[in-house]
Amino acid sequence: MRRFVAGIGIFLATCFLGGFLAIYFLSYQLGSLNKEVGELQAYQALIKQKNQSLLSEQKQLQATVEEKVAALSVMSDELGTIETMIGLSPAPDAALYQRLDTASQTASEKRYMLSTIPSGYPLSDAYVTSRFGMRNHPVLGRMALHGGADLRAGVGTPVYATADGVVEWAGMNDSGFGRLVKLNHNFGFTTLYGHLSKAAVSIGDYVRQGDLLGYSGNTGMSSAPHLHYEVRHLHRRLAPGPFMEWSWENYDVLFTREEKIKWDSLAKTLRKQTVAPERRWSQLAPPLTATSS
Repeated sequence: MRRFVAGIGIFLATCFLGGFLAIYFLSYQLGSLNKEVGELQAYQALIKQKNQSLLSEQKQLQATVEEKVAALSVMSDELGTIETMIGLSPAPDAALYQRLDTASQTASEKRYMLSTIPSGYPLSDAYVTSRFGMRNHPVLGRMALHGGADLRAGVGTPVYATADGVVEWAGMNDSGFGRLVKLNHNFGFTTLYGHLSKAAVSIGDYVRQGDLLGYSGNTGMSSAPHLHYEVRHLHRRLAPGPFMEWSWENYDVLFTREEKIKWDSLAKTLRKQTVAPERRWSQLAPPLTATSS
């Protein structure tokens, strides 16, 4: 009986000791887990703090972008007023034939204008999704002047030059256009091709109408893949619609819809440039006289 009672006592003592050790081990593990949870909570608080700081910085940058966009719109309006004051814009009541008599133009003059002044679409299959004018900005979420035309184009769609010119810019741009190609043309015209995924030309390259400039994308301040296309004259943004619709078959559309350019003065200058080389040489060179031998 004594041995039995002693055995039971030893067994109970062993169970108690084992339970105590198990509880101590689990308590240690629980303390370690609580410490890890505390470290994770501190790290999470740090991440939240950094996230709030980044959100605040993003709001400041967005406010700065909005201010710059508004400033550009105001500058564009002021530039238009200055142009009108100094006579760069034709009088709105001036008859069309006083600014450009298309019937008097030769075929070579028309071809030259169609190749050196932006004409046609920069995409082989073009569909305009947003036209020139005031609109609710898809990124800024407020009314703003849309200085060009948006054309539907998936990422990687080829983009072509709408006139002969030289590449002034080809690369990323900080004004919201993302990757941009900018061309300078004759007679003060400029075209811009924005939100590209890749540029196929470099600064200083000379391009002909129809040459590949790059591929459309979704870079810069853009909510979806498309091509932003602008036409400018003397740094003033013009509605690109009449220029895109301008063609040999639809030759008069540009002059009847775009009245901010002195077309008559341009045509007179063009007529001087398209004089036949033989005629120019005959006007410059002295007449040849026969000599006796």
